[in-house]
Amino acid sequence: MAFVHNVEIVWDELMDAFTSGQGNRVYFLDNQTGEIFFVPSNLEDEEFWRQMETNRERFLEIPRFDYSVERQIMSGFIGAIEDSSLKSLLGGSVTGRKPYGNINDILSFFPNEHERLMEIKDEFLTSRVKQWLEVNNLFTVESVSNHTSRI
Repeated sequence: MAFVHNVEIVWDELMDAFTSGQGNRVYFLDNQTGEIFFVPSNLEDEEFWRQMETNRERFLEIPRFDYSVERQIMSGFIGAIEDSSLKSLLGGSVTGRKPYGNINDILSFFPNEHERLMEIKDEFLTSRVKQWLEVNNLFTVESVSNHTSRI
């Protein structure tokens, strides 16, 4: 087993970085301090990018939010809905067929389904972040079972 760093990372900040839809930012995690920071993706500072590349084991680039995965989650969620009219309405919204609306607005009238969707998204994202942390030796299954605040 690889060495696991003992560094405190603010979970909410890490989740925000993973879910950021702002394509004009690149997020990094400093695995020595636990700091999460971003820089403009079009930053033209060659020295900065050279330092990031030279120290890539320390400054880990946080993966961008993947909208195709969100579409897969939504498709699975919609496929499991039993109410055929709600299923049709949400299916049309995802594919852009009229009449369409914001999925969260539609689900605001179906609180149980909205809550189920939020749970599905949260479970997926939490799993994705934990896998990324484990791949980068910042998290192990044991740290969850110990309920530690350090990752």
